[in-house]
Amino acid sequence: MTLWSGRISTSMDATLWDLSESYSFDHVLYHHDIMGSKAHARGLEHAGILSAAEANDLCGVLDDIEAEFDRGVFVRVGSDEDVHTAIERRATELLGALGAKMHTGRSRNDQIATTLRLFTRDAIGDVIKAIFSLVNALVALGDANEEAYLPGYTHLQRAQPVLLSHHLNAHAWALLRDVERLGDARRRCNVSPLGAGALAGTSLDLDPQVPATILGFEGTFANSLDAVSDRDFVAETLFDIALLGVHLSRMGEELVLWTSAEFAFATLADEFSTGSSMLPQKKNSDVAELARGKSGRLVGNLTGLLVTLKGLPLSYNRDLQEDKEPLFDSLRQVMLVLASMAGAYGALHFHIDTAQRAANDQALVAIDIAEDLVREGVPFRQAHEEVGRLVGEAATSGRSLRDVVLDHGQYSRFAPLFEDGASLRRRSSPGGSGPLARDEQRRRLDERVRALKSAHEDEGYIG
Repeated sequence: MTLWSGRISTSMDATLWDLSESYSFDHVLYHHDIMGSKAHARGLEHAGILSAAEANDLCGVLDDIEAEFDRGVFVRVGSDEDVHTAIERRATELLGALGAKMHTGRSRNDQIATTLRLFTRDAIGDVIKAIFSLVNALVALGDANEEAYLPGYTHLQRAQPVLLSHHLNAHAWALLRDVERLGDARRRCNVSPLGAGALAGTSLDLDPQVPATILGFEGTFANSLDAVSDRDFVAETLFDIALLGVHLSRMGEELVLWTSAEFAFATLADEFSTGSSMLPQKKNSDVAELARGKSGRLVGNLTGLLVTLKGLPLSYNRDLQEDKEPLFDSLRQVMLVLASMAGAYGALHFHIDTAQRAANDQALVAIDIAEDLVREGVPFRQAHEEVGRLVGEAATSGRSLRDVVLDHGQYSRFAPLFEDGASLRRRSSPGGSGPLARDEQRRRLDERVRALKSAHEDEGYIG
């Protein structure tokens, strides 16, 4: 029997059933659907529609049903189109007429919207915790190699030397922006739609604030049409995850380069590497490549949902069933990537000598010579041109920049700039890449991590 058997007298065609059913993927919502149903039962009690004893019995049975799911013994029957139907059907089997009262004053529309908001709210907290773990791994790797430095790149060409910790912290700052965005999305998600009914509310004396308070929502809906049709919170979460995926992809690409024989800046631990089915010598950076590859999937999930939403009239439409699979998939994939990348960085061996030899490339001293000329009163554009001619001479003659500089006696005073690490040590401006700027940057990063963790702990969804 379907939930609409009073109006539709024939069974659903098998092809429509296959198209329509969602239990196969939305059963993961059982905990949050039961949370919502228990809160709704208390709302019915508050309105005098259920007695206290009836509400207690109903909530007790819902706890029993949740335990069946937890133990993996819940049995789906043929008419269970989705997890919401399955739970109500089971409650009615166990409680009879009382179970049939569970859906009073509620539509599948506001029920699903509530369940999905509860699920998304908790899932965002899980992602944020995983991001903090990755940030910790990045910071720890920098701390373990405090004096290590490498070339910083623009256009994938060596540009200026940077501390390894400075480089890794750049990723950490991007990840902390992801935390901020996800926190903002969670706050907008944390509004209860329960009580909106199918689209226009109900004539029953239900107070939406009662279940909203029980469920920890910050407020209730203002417009019932908007409440049942809004999937902004899903789209926004998918965007935040997609951008997080882009950041993880950039980190993955970097690890692929660093661990190649051409760069040889780092080696992945064996437990985060794979071999070749044919080539015995291979050690492949699959963890980094999959981090890079999954980002396309995350962007695709966002794009797919936005296309689904773009032409829908108010209010609820069955198209909205398509919001769940991309959300579930993106959450699962990004959690896998976050965990594996945190592990990979935690076990990464950084080859300090190799990276520092690359960073000591004499061409990287060019900007230091130009800036010293500026200190002497030479306009920057003139200094830039002078040093550019020296670099060009070195490139065409096959000599080192240092030799060319020393050959031009008027520039010989710049010889100390070519000492290993000298250019790095001069990067002292606030936020810069050198040792003198390191402590203040670390203080600011630690402060930001503590502030974000504290804020999310106070909101009660990470600990």
